[in-house]
Amino acid sequence: MWDHGDVTTTAVPEAFTEPAPSALFLLGRGVDLASERGVECVGALPSPSDPDLVERARTARAALGGRAVVLGHHYQRDEIIQFADVTGDSFKLAQNAAARPEAEFIVFCGVHFMAESADILTSDAQQVVLPDLAAGCSMADMATIHQVDEGWDVLTDVGVAERTVPVTYMNSSAAIKAFTGRHGGTVCTSSNAEVALRWAFDQVGGVDGDGKVFFLPDQHLGRNTAVERLGLSLEDCVVFDPHKPAGGLTEEQLERARMILWRGHCSVHGRFSAKNVADVRARVPGVTVLVHPECKHEVVDAADMVGSTEYIIRALDAAEPGSAWAIGTELNLVRRLAAAHPDKTIHYLDSTVCFCSTMNRIDLPHLVWAMESLVEGRVVNRIVVDADDAHWARVALDQMLALPGL
Repeated sequence: MWDHGDVTTTAVPEAFTEPAPSALFLLGRGVDLASERGVECVGALPSPSDPDLVERARTARAALGGRAVVLGHHYQRDEIIQFADVTGDSFKLAQNAAARPEAEFIVFCGVHFMAESADILTSDAQQVVLPDLAAGCSMADMATIHQVDEGWDVLTDVGVAERTVPVTYMNSSAAIKAFTGRHGGTVCTSSNAEVALRWAFDQVGGVDGDGKVFFLPDQHLGRNTAVERLGLSLEDCVVFDPHKPAGGLTEEQLERARMILWRGHCSVHGRFSAKNVADVRARVPGVTVLVHPECKHEVVDAADMVGSTEYIIRALDAAEPGSAWAIGTELNLVRRLAAAHPDKTIHYLDSTVCFCSTMNRIDLPHLVWAMESLVEGRVVNRIVVDADDAHWARVALDQMLALPGL
């Protein structure tokens, strides 16, 4: 996606070192006060599933055959990934669901907004199943449609809405995608955020004009892309806080802003700090720091390379043997990358364990229950998007698909 300098290498690869557990981060207990919102941190995973459950999963999967496709997000546990027909990021998985019209059932091992996207992009004859309905996304939940509608009303009252194009990250609810479609905007992924923002600004006079982008719901991806890729300044960016009157912004601030960023973030990527980067550089000579663009700006600024989940995977695949890397993204993926690249030294950027707690709600018991229910003729936890929302969300998604380079 982008980099900040040359990649250096070391000669002798080291084994992956597990981040240290902490009393604060035990399963479902305690609060991480250093994070942006004091999130609950899932901490250590439960014990591996027993062989009987694994065998039941194999039996159910075999019984379903081509009637079902199991999709697994990169942040899922290994016990789930072993049964995934396709592994990828949220958009890649939704595309794969749409590309398999013969499958009656899409078993989506990810979080709720991803299953919604799959339902939008697949046919009415296909049914999308989320093994655990509690698998939401804290970032997506930070922008409700009621809040966003009220935010747009603020922009309208100030007189800037007609010069503003909404862009929503893929990590948002179907209702927010529909809002974007209704107001002439587009969806973006972390891979094509730059292209999407350039397109949006072109609708209102270009990056050098006085138009604006209303970016939902991840402030960090919007800010990092605008500053690092479009050449805007931090002063061009303001944060709209839905919990404050008028978003906590004055009319003058809204008039001056180019990027109106929603006050949302990823609870995992938001944990990484510039201190984490400095610490790993001091500890590992020649390390290359590679982080996701959902990280805070100071982390992105301190890193060597920045990119989406798929970019991170490709970068490690292409890296020189013996090179040393510190990766700032979800720990399940970093573990998997370390196991896949024993010829490289791979470190987790943070010093303590924090998985994506909502992703980790999809476990083998839930997957077995969902698949065995389908074998028995019962569709459980089906995800269905409201028809009007689905239409307008599809408009926004189609606009994204029409962007160059995707």
